[in-house]
Amino acid sequence: MTAVPETTDVLAVAREQVLDRGEGLTEAQVLAVLRLSDERLPEALQLAHEVRMRWCGPEVEVEGIISLKTGGCPEDCHFCSQSGRFPTPVRSAWLDIPGLVKAARQTKETGATEFCIVAAVRGPDARLLGQVREGVKAIREDGNDIQIACSLGMLTQAQVDELVEMGVHRYNHNLETARSHFPEVVTTHSWEERWDTLRMVGEAGMEVCCGGIIGMGETVEQRAEFAVQLAELNPHEVPMNFLIPQPGTPYEHYEIVEGRDALRTVVAFRLAMPRTMLRFAGGRELTLGDLGAEQGMLGGINAIIVGNYLTNLGRPASADLDMLAELKMPVKALSDSL
Repeated sequence: MTAVPETTDVLAVAREQVLDRGEGLTEAQVLAVLRLSDERLPEALQLAHEVRMRWCGPEVEVEGIISLKTGGCPEDCHFCSQSGRFPTPVRSAWLDIPGLVKAARQTKETGATEFCIVAAVRGPDARLLGQVREGVKAIREDGNDIQIACSLGMLTQAQVDELVEMGVHRYNHNLETARSHFPEVVTTHSWEERWDTLRMVGEAGMEVCCGGIIGMGETVEQRAEFAVQLAELNPHEVPMNFLIPQPGTPYEHYEIVEGRDALRTVVAFRLAMPRTMLRFAGGRELTLGDLGAEQGMLGGINAIIVGNYLTNLGRPASADLDMLAELKMPVKALSDSL
């Protein structure tokens, strides 16, 4: 990694490199942003907002998510309350098709353009894919034209092709953290296995949604590493989660990410990926609160998950929509995204 000289003003460099030319920051430059002083944070947030407006525009994409299969996952992701390997309060459960249709209808009624079907599995079996197919069909028969995404774990090429045939337009599969830190977070599968799924998804023509969780014991250097690894994927969307310590998991006693560090991370990711949709996801309420969320929306974020986050409660959708209205940020219309 090439070092940035101490005399270099990384924000001045970013203004010319990212804002003017649309070229994301290097790993060394991202690290310099992550090390900015608190006094320079407002300046950094303003620049990130300008980059977002220049290369993505003013619209915000709103998404709802629902768990088709909750809990009982065989993997040991140390942050996750849905792992069957840890003594968490979450128990295995399936959502029936009428419940899925109802959730999609309620999501559409909030003004969301995206509905993501999630399952806590290593990867989908024939039963799960069959339920997804039945669910997509039922949502369409309900007259709902909302865009449908899926997050079903690691895929084979045949499964990728099947999802494309169903009409799933976006696939979420988070890398979770930097490659160098991943073995500390998950031991039952590799970072490379996740990467292979994302490669197949992109090559099949689906939009790639890939992010991770900040605050899992990674160093600031590893946060910079993670940002540029995500940028290498050229993802359509990057969900930004902040760790919610879950009872019963190995990370239950981890400290919550400090608000200013979270905002610095938002800025750094925006400057690393100027054209990518950055989505506020789990943990933002805990880490940032209402004021911090507004600062993030004015500091590079241009998408948001409304409602709950699988096993964690979020803010009411109306609260987020009111916030966007107050900030005069238009919600992306469904017709514009089809």
